[in-house]
Amino acid sequence: MGAKSAIEQLEDLISDLEGKLNLAPGADPAVAAGKKQQQQKQQKKKEKKQAAKQKNAGKAKGGAAAPVDPNLPDICKLEFKVGVITKAWVHPDADKLYCEEIDCGEEQPRQIASGLRAHYSLDEMQGQRLLVVANLKAKNLVGFKSFGMVLCAAEKNEDGTEKVEFVEPPADAPLGEIVTFEGLPSPTPFSASQVEKKKIFAACMGGMKTNDKCEGTFNGAVFMTTAGPCKAKSIKGGAMR
Repeated sequence: MGAKSAIEQLEDLISDLEGKLNLAPGADPAVAAGKKQQQQKQQKKKEKKQAAKQKNAGKAKGGAAAPVDPNLPDICKLEFKVGVITKAWVHPDADKLYCEEIDCGEEQPRQIASGLRAHYSLDEMQGQRLLVVANLKAKNLVGFKSFGMVLCAAEKNEDGTEKVEFVEPPADAPLGEIVTFEGLPSPTPFSASQVEKKKIFAACMGGMKTNDKCEGTFNGAVFMTTAGPCKAKSIKGGAMR
C-alpha cells in the first residue's frame, strides 16, 4: 500500500482523538463536553439527595424528640435532682442568703443561693443532702447568679414564726438521680425557658406538701428515688417550696 494522503492522515488523527475522548464518530466535541458536564451535575445532585435521605433517616431513628403527652402532670415537667452541698458561705450583701456549691452528679457543682440563714447554721449546711430543682432559669440574687433552687418543707410555729426543713433524699440515693413520682409517668423535664414561660413551678406549688410520714408528695404522689422516698425530718402536712 502507498503512503497515506494528508487527508487520510488527518482522518486517522480525528478518529484517534474521538476514541480518546469517547466520542461517537462525527460528534461535536463541544456538545459532548456539555453533555458530560450535565451528567456530572446530575450525579452530584443525586449524591446530595442521597446524603439528605440518610441524614433524615438517622433523625427518624433516634434524633427526633418524642412528642410530649398533653396529659403529662406539671410536676413531671420539672427536674428534681439528688445533690449534696460541698461548700457553703454567707452571702456578703444579703442578710438572709447563703451561697452554696452543690454536687448534683454533673461536670461542675451548681452555684445556688438560698434564704435559709434563719433556719440552718453554716455548719449544718455543709454536707447537707437535698433535692435541687434543676431546670429553672438562672437568676441573679443580690449579685450572685443562682442556677436552680433547693427544695424545702415549711410550717408555721405557734408564735407565728416559720419552721423550715430540707426535703432530703435517702442516704443511698446516688447524686444526680432524677426524682420520680409514685404512680405518675416518668419525668419529661421541660427546658428552663419553658418552665418559666408556662409558670410550671408555680402551678405545682399548691399540690406539693409533706404527708403524715413527712414524705414529699405532689397531690399524694410520693417523691421517690431508687433508694426510697424523700422526706423532711419532722414536718407533716407542710408546704414544699
